[in-house]
Amino acid sequence: MIAEQEKILQTYFGYETFRPGQREVIHQVIHKQPTLAVMPTGGGKSLCYQIPGLSLDGTAIIISPLISLMKDQVDALLALGIPATFINSSLSPEEQQSRLQQMAANQYKFVYVAPERFDSTTFSNVVRRIPISLVAFDEAHCISQWGHDFRPSYRSIVPQLKQFSNIPVFMALTATATEEVIADIQDMLHIANQHVVHTGFERSNLSFHLVKGRDKQAYLRSFLQEHHEESGIIYTATRKQVDSLYEQLANRGLQVAKYHAGLSEQERKEAQSAFIHDEKQIMIATNAFGMGIDKSNVRYVIHYAMPMNIESYYQEAGRAGRDGEPSDCILLFSPQDVQLQKFLIEQSQMDESAKQKEYRKLQAMVNYCHTHSCLTAFILDYFQGEASEGSCGRCSNCLERQETTDMTEEAQMILSCVKRMGEKFGVGMTAKVLRGSKDKKIRDFRLDSLSTYGILSAYTERELTEWIQFMIAEQLLATEEGKFPTLKLNQHSVDVLTGKRKVLMHTAPIPVQGEIDYEESLFTQLRTLRKSMADEHQVPPYVLFSDMTLKELSRYFPTSKAEMLDIKGIGEKKYEQYGEAFLEVIRSWREAHPEVKTKVKISTGAPAAPKPKHTADDRPSHMVTYQMFQSGKSLKDIAAMRALSPQTIENHLFKAAQQGHPLAWEIFFSPTEEAAVLAAYEKVEEPGLKPLRELLPEDYSYTLIKAVLVKHELFN
Repeated sequence: MIAEQEKILQTYFGYETFRPGQREVIHQVIHKQPTLAVMPTGGGKSLCYQIPGLSLDGTAIIISPLISLMKDQVDALLALGIPATFINSSLSPEEQQSRLQQMAANQYKFVYVAPERFDSTTFSNVVRRIPISLVAFDEAHCISQWGHDFRPSYRSIVPQLKQFSNIPVFMALTATATEEVIADIQDMLHIANQHVVHTGFERSNLSFHLVKGRDKQAYLRSFLQEHHEESGIIYTATRKQVDSLYEQLANRGLQVAKYHAGLSEQERKEAQSAFIHDEKQIMIATNAFGMGIDKSNVRYVIHYAMPMNIESYYQEAGRAGRDGEPSDCILLFSPQDVQLQKFLIEQSQMDESAKQKEYRKLQAMVNYCHTHSCLTAFILDYFQGEASEGSCGRCSNCLERQETTDMTEEAQMILSCVKRMGEKFGVGMTAKVLRGSKDKKIRDFRLDSLSTYGILSAYTERELTEWIQFMIAEQLLATEEGKFPTLKLNQHSVDVLTGKRKVLMHTAPIPVQGEIDYEESLFTQLRTLRKSMADEHQVPPYVLFSDMTLKELSRYFPTSKAEMLDIKGIGEKKYEQYGEAFLEVIRSWREAHPEVKTKVKISTGAPAAPKPKHTADDRPSHMVTYQMFQSGKSLKDIAAMRALSPQTIENHLFKAAQQGHPLAWEIFFSPTEEAAVLAAYEKVEEPGLKPLRELLPEDYSYTLIKAVLVKHELFN
């Protein structure tokens, strides 16, 4: 039986070996053992029911949450010559009836449906009468009432299906599930512990990045300019953000689509189709888009605002790199994101208990945005429920740390202040007390009489807030759960206060990208051919071959059928349909590039070598600084990397701005501060930095004043 499954894997799907966990899941399902597969996105979950479905007699029923998922999967199976269909509300009554008749005649190996389909007596009766090979619950976290995307219809059909006498085995598959959710799925489907196959949550091809304190629009412009040929998704928190970003990027000539619940069903369908078929490179969407989207060549997922919880974030970010190729997951964070998510929770129809649960999850998401530990390890710890000292070596918190700062003394002051405030206040009030704010609330609560009042007045409120959030993320401070979490000391706090534990902060610039190790010109020609053939067959391009497969072809240049079948993702079935056309392009390219040596295909699994850093550079020094800043690096990081003073780095940016280059002024001053400087400028007889500073509040630095003057062309 194992040999038969491996033959199916090679012939239909073009893979020589199973991925971790696949063989075990398939073995259990074939032997009629109810099974739960917890595998990361891109880990090959669909093969876990497709191969048993091809091996066993009867029809496999796949219960999926979204229409888009069904169509993608069916397109891929049909392209391999496997009889499959979906039955859902996107079909006319006549089409539904026709497919039901073919299903009753045992003409399909796979039928994809939504859980609501079982509300139809006609459909249920057909299922009862035909041989069934298995029933699979895809996106199985939807079954659980503890899941982040719980769907009552998923849960309610389980008792109904258990009454069907012809279902030999149930299986469930998910990529994102906490221990609580896993236990709930097991209980619902009677899955024993030994039949849970958990391969972990890590996606080693994904690099997670956090970008804070940057103008989001400026960052997006810079990033998209560097990745203009790549396919990506940009998630926003609201429909309004989707519409605004779409308009901005479309006006710049970018190939963008948009998707949110406010659009008509036809508009959403057209946008999704354009993205999947590579007619639009960028999808801008709310979280209404994406569950089950099987587009394999998404090279980046950018979250324009922080999501509500880590489950949602990891699922959405996980839509990048499904083909196993290196891909980026970037979160653009600003403090306002937290307030927006709190507002969305408060405005929801959930009861109070459910809201408190969402606030707990939100706090974990906030902690992710402030941790200095490995981002990948933070996510894995969240799902696995245990802390680790792991380092992925590829996230923005792991790579190229330029500086470590000992802030133990400052941390002790913060903890002492929390204690003296009676552990009754949140982050904002604590930062105000430490800063020595004149805020009326501080006086009302008599917090200005505390010994810790103003103890860290040398720092801005923003810096102090960031430090406190960092300490919460590193579990040096605890929070009371709720909409307005109050700060509490814990055992780690005591260790810091008593000097048993040091507190270190790190800086981490965005990592250098890996070196391209395939021939880009050939890859481009193969992508063009793939798109043309996909349009002809009316399927998404990745159904033919994934980007990973095209890159393999562009590395090893196979010129025969035997050599091509050695390429990952190409089996006999794919070769019969598409192989010769791709071989012809490769042969022609080789003739035109005789100087390129043929590589020997040796599968090492080694990561791409990193690019060397820039050496000599003929750009002006201030433009080197400016371009580093535009790529996402902080002023502090640039100063450290270039061995220049922070003041020199600032002057470089101001010079670039004076030459007409756009700058994110928000990092230097707020609208209120800008107005105050301009008002003071009107009052002074001889404009200059010193006389202006004398007219302004003490915390208005020379840099702030100079930045305002440069922006308004008042500084020479």
